[in-house]
Amino acid sequence: MSSHVAIVTDSTAYLPQEALARHRITVVPLAVVIGDEALEEGTEVSAPAVARALQRRKPVTTSRPSPEEFAAAYRAAVEAGADAIVSLHLSAEFSGTYDAALLAAGDASVPVRVVDTGMVAMALGFPVLSAAEAGEAGGSADDIVAAAEKRASDTSAYFYVDTLDYLRRGGRIGAAQALLGSALAVKPLLQLMEGRIQLMEKVRTASKAVARLEEIVVERAGTRRVDIAVHHLASADRAAVLADRLRERVPGLESLVVSEVGAVIGAHTGPGLLGAVVSPH
Repeated sequence: MSSHVAIVTDSTAYLPQEALARHRITVVPLAVVIGDEALEEGTEVSAPAVARALQRRKPVTTSRPSPEEFAAAYRAAVEAGADAIVSLHLSAEFSGTYDAALLAAGDASVPVRVVDTGMVAMALGFPVLSAAEAGEAGGSADDIVAAAEKRASDTSAYFYVDTLDYLRRGGRIGAAQALLGSALAVKPLLQLMEGRIQLMEKVRTASKAVARLEEIVVERAGTRRVDIAVHHLASADRAAVLADRLRERVPGLESLVVSEVGAVIGAHTGPGLLGAVVSPH
């Protein structure tokens, strides 16, 4: 009898529902807390609702899944026939999700490999897909982890926000970096690096920031076979324009996903987010 390795991730991967179903990927949701109400990402709260709450200055925070939620997901995978599990999550620098998964893994009835990808959004989603494909090809848990970690290490994520204030309030970027961005009223371009958000460049206007984001993605992609994701929050028009430009300019483009980020990422970036993920094959 062939082994079956189940793939688990969290709701910040923002994978399309069709991909989750096709690859039988289990998603454990994070929560967004608006005021004193905790709401499950993906089912109980939307990113536009978070954007409206932030614009109205309501207190918005996020919450990791509990170890019990991960334990339940792992039990369900075992009941469905898994004899090993690979659990892939957003950067441990952003959330306690990885730690909660690790706690649950210790009590699971089958081996569970928990991976901190150092990424989030489709920069996490693409490694999750690579993991699923490695499993479907008959790979062991070690093979699956290796495939995911390689994809994550090759993947780059860049984004623009209208203001660094939301990231500062949530503790996702240092006060000094936030001050650097706001002091001259510049528009910040950021990137994920070593699991953290780093200030990459400062641009004078929003239009120049979006144009520079396009150039960075084109340069990063080069002529390689790549998958790209364009993410936004309350900026659908800008995302569509950027996606169209990348379709024209990236010769090795294999797939392009355009999506609004979920509530958890939206809670930390605020409205106006525009991001791009470049993930070589």
